[in-house]
Amino acid sequence: MTVDARTLLPIAEQAVTIAGEIVKTRLPGTVTAKGDRDMATEVDYAVEHAIRDFLSRETPEIGFVGEEEGATAASESGLEWVLDPVDGTVNFLHGLPLCGVSLGLVDKDMPTLGVIDLPFLGSRYSASEGHGAQANGQEIHGSETDDLHAAVVAMGDYAVGSDAQTKNRLRLALTHKLVARVQRIRMFGAASIDLAWVAEGKIDALIMLSNKPWDTAAGVLIAREAGASVVDLDGSPHTMNSAATIAASPKILADLVELIAEARKAAERSE
Repeated sequence: MTVDARTLLPIAEQAVTIAGEIVKTRLPGTVTAKGDRDMATEVDYAVEHAIRDFLSRETPEIGFVGEEEGATAASESGLEWVLDPVDGTVNFLHGLPLCGVSLGLVDKDMPTLGVIDLPFLGSRYSASEGHGAQANGQEIHGSETDDLHAAVVAMGDYAVGSDAQTKNRLRLALTHKLVARVQRIRMFGAASIDLAWVAEGKIDALIMLSNKPWDTAAGVLIAREAGASVVDLDGSPHTMNSAATIAASPKILADLVELIAEARKAAERSE
């Protein structure tokens, strides 16, 4: 099945508009524990149900994967909508405006369309493969910073769960390396915001040592279309199957990958 992703952008935009209204107008409600310090609210489920139902009517030939309930439709074409209904649930629960709805279209293991809506910030980011990226309808471009010392670098959250101590060795080693090399480190708590702000040039890079498809599908495509480089932990091309998500100004990417390699060696020595 061959689909021009751009033709599906209005449907994706309508979907996240529905989602954004739910996020803005409903209280979190009952909180369901998913693991150690990991949870979902009633709003997470309400958004996922609404968008799954909407997309199943509008694009019945395309599969659907949501963070909360997984794959609810199969697709022989290899195309799947991938949704994070509330990216930044902890922020949402605490009344912090740094949360968003992230909807991507993935063709096998590569995103081809993405829309991110930040309902409490009034920002909408979108892109389709080969047609650039926009914020509120205006074309955007990523940072062209060429000096790591002048870079603002976002990091993904530290790990939680039973193996958090092991996973956080690298995160802590990386923090230590970054502190000495970059202008500032930021941790916003929502991958959609991290990637959208890389695309918009508000930050110069993101290092996220995980790669859940609902977190990254939309944002990776938007960042790429805005001119950012997006790679895996070792600098290889990023896919939905990558271990990590590194997005940056192309001019500092090599330095970042080298710094990450140094941090990996330091983490191994600390074991």
